[in-house]
Amino acid sequence: MTNKLSNMSNSYKTFILFVLIYLTLPLAAQRKGVIDEVIWVVGDEAILLSEVEEERLRAQYEGQSIKGDPYCIIPEQLAIQKLFLHQAELDSIEANESSVSHQVDMRMNYYINQIGSKEKMEEYFRKTSSEIREEMMTAVRNQMIIQQMQQKLTENIKPTPADIRRFYNTLPEDSIPMMPAQVEVQILSFEPNVPVEETERIKQRLREFTERVQSGSADFSMLARLYSEDTESAKRGGELGFVGRGQLVTEFADVAFNLNDPKRVSRIVKTEYGYHIIQLIEKKGERINCRHILLRPRISADDKIQAIERLDSIQKAIQNGEVQFEQAVIQYSEDKNTIMNAGLMINPNTGSSRFEYQDLAPEIAKQIYSMKEGDVSAPFVMMDPQKNREVCAIVRLKKKTDIHRANLTDDFQTIKAMLEQKLSQEFIQNWILTKQKNTYIQIAPEWQGCDFEYPGWIH
Repeated sequence: MTNKLSNMSNSYKTFILFVLIYLTLPLAAQRKGVIDEVIWVVGDEAILLSEVEEERLRAQYEGQSIKGDPYCIIPEQLAIQKLFLHQAELDSIEANESSVSHQVDMRMNYYINQIGSKEKMEEYFRKTSSEIREEMMTAVRNQMIIQQMQQKLTENIKPTPADIRRFYNTLPEDSIPMMPAQVEVQILSFEPNVPVEETERIKQRLREFTERVQSGSADFSMLARLYSEDTESAKRGGELGFVGRGQLVTEFADVAFNLNDPKRVSRIVKTEYGYHIIQLIEKKGERINCRHILLRPRISADDKIQAIERLDSIQKAIQNGEVQFEQAVIQYSEDKNTIMNAGLMINPNTGSSRFEYQDLAPEIAKQIYSMKEGDVSAPFVMMDPQKNREVCAIVRLKKKTDIHRANLTDDFQTIKAMLEQKLSQEFIQNWILTKQKNTYIQIAPEWQGCDFEYPGWIH
């Protein structure tokens, strides 16, 4: 239902670890008795010995190897960051504070959930939640600004097809990446019909919860922990954390953002995920924190059989040439993510239509593994990963590409991305060298003997 209800990516988990370590580092530095001093000045920004020590400890704790002297490498890295931040200030580049707050809210909620409570989090970090949030806001804001600055600097790097061909032809064979087996898949799916009696059973259950909360005989968060089928938020008593309207499905947001009394419970809300009741916790401008209880109708074996039989008829009509797969999608599919794209699935990790087998839902991967291009599968039941509920589906294997070295015919976008990355790196390197010459830089004498990656620091 929201981004909060999806699994965290590996990059998100890595950032979480970074921030956890970042927040505890000043204490570690203090325990080691580091005497602070200014060792570099870049523009009007100082780099402190404590900053360097914090970064060194972070790398050490994360198991990162630093090739060379960390007291040379780390100050240079910090100086480069300050060059970007200074240029961003000149160019009036700012982070979207709503996005910064959202990211920080997500991380704060995650910490509280993992550690157990706000009080335990403060005890763990030996800082107030306000101090933790302030430091996290700075780290996230700077990260976003630097990313935007780099994107602005390289936004005009757009190699032509001729550039890409020349680049590819200059690549040694062993530098050309091996491309894994990939497939393009079309899907037609819908949910089995839910009997009216089952829908009414769910609604009556939610009405009972509402009556218990508003009569004072039960706590909303306790009921959410016990009965909500949104397993992630249920662990937090149904709490979603602060979110913007755009992070919620429309039907849910329309009701949640109209709540004003934290003591009241909303009407029953139907979404693609099931049926909800909502309780307001707090509003902050354009963001809201609320609890919800989600119940989903039970789908019987008979309901699934009826859906499979319906899909079987559609599959036979496609095989007999009575209807094209694309036409059947428009007529029958309930998958809103693919219905306007002839059923073609889009890989959420890459934004392309290509999937490696492990990126597909297991039920789909199993179906297409032995299929040929153009084949349509028999009907099957699968778990919709977004809705977390069962749907019935058929799939068509549109295209299959075996393991191969990247080539211009099948992998043009991959090669284009390689060239864009190369050109962007070269541009950024030249920009840093130029920026060094035009920026006031002062390095303490005892820190000048380093073998820097960019030698222009000492004017």
